[in-house]
Amino acid sequence: MEKSFSESYKESGVDITAGYKAVELMKTHIARTLTSGALSDIGGFGGLFELDLEGINKPVLVSGTDGVGTKLKMAFLMDKHNTVGIDCVAMCVNDIICCGAKPLFFLDYIACGKNYPEKIAQIVEGVAEGCVQSGASLIGGETAEMPGFYPIDEYDLAGFAVGVVDKDEILNNKTIKEGDVIIALPSSGVHSNGFSLVRKVFDVENADLKTPREELDGKSIGETLLTPTKIYVKPMLALFEEVKVKAVSHITGGGFYENIPRSIPKGFGAKIKKDNLRILPIFKLLQKEGNIPERDMFNTYNMGVGMSIVVDSNDVEKALEVLKANGEDAYVIGEIVKSEDGVILE
Repeated sequence: MEKSFSESYKESGVDITAGYKAVELMKTHIARTLTSGALSDIGGFGGLFELDLEGINKPVLVSGTDGVGTKLKMAFLMDKHNTVGIDCVAMCVNDIICCGAKPLFFLDYIACGKNYPEKIAQIVEGVAEGCVQSGASLIGGETAEMPGFYPIDEYDLAGFAVGVVDKDEILNNKTIKEGDVIIALPSSGVHSNGFSLVRKVFDVENADLKTPREELDGKSIGETLLTPTKIYVKPMLALFEEVKVKAVSHITGGGFYENIPRSIPKGFGAKIKKDNLRILPIFKLLQKEGNIPERDMFNTYNMGVGMSIVVDSNDVEKALEVLKANGEDAYVIGEIVKSEDGVILE
């Protein structure tokens, strides 16, 4: 690698030596994520992972892929790049946990206008933190320097995760019945959805992003919006060990109206009690300043609920106990009813 250099390529805007430096800077972050299954060293052509199938009779691989979206604009404006990687991991692993799968490994893809090694390392620092929180190994990735395609100070970030679950343990919503209870796991904020509307409402390019706001409990708009997506993997895995979970929904783009029905069979709906919801201040401010109808808010944002869980009414107390023991202030938000409406807010 020391002898790899192209002056012609550098003149076109791509400095391959910056890529090598970025890899060296990110290695300490990657090392934090490595589990016993990770076999490959960073820099190889493929990421290797050895499957430990002890206790799994019929292994099924579950994959998820996503990006951070226009929330990245907040990172650019705040010049803070070590948290959006958590969002990237969260958007993938929170999806695959909805099947009952345990995340195994993660790979990221960073495309940028110019490779600033220190900035790339900060991005990967966030990715690594997300991997640590979810128990996944960061076994590979790609950084693409694309001058003329991206502005020199901007980048895009995406990734994918792979997990494993025993075929007999895949969540089966066919057991859902009327009277089952819906439990909420609180979100940390807007997470990583609906930021095109967020940016429009707050006019973030011209707004004061750093002054504390009373409506946001003393936090600034920038700090609040850049709060990373919460990762629910470890508390959910603990819950699967103790309680028969019937369905799980990751509340992402499309809010309540799109995501909760995805895990509920036809003929049933989710009746949500609005008075039970712990709506975060950022959503109240967003709705007020944007004059956004309530229906649109619940059809775009998580409104303070990052994940919903369906369990039998007899298992509610146990489920809440397990979740709280694993750091989640879970609470009941509704029940399953016979309906074709999907979500009923009342």
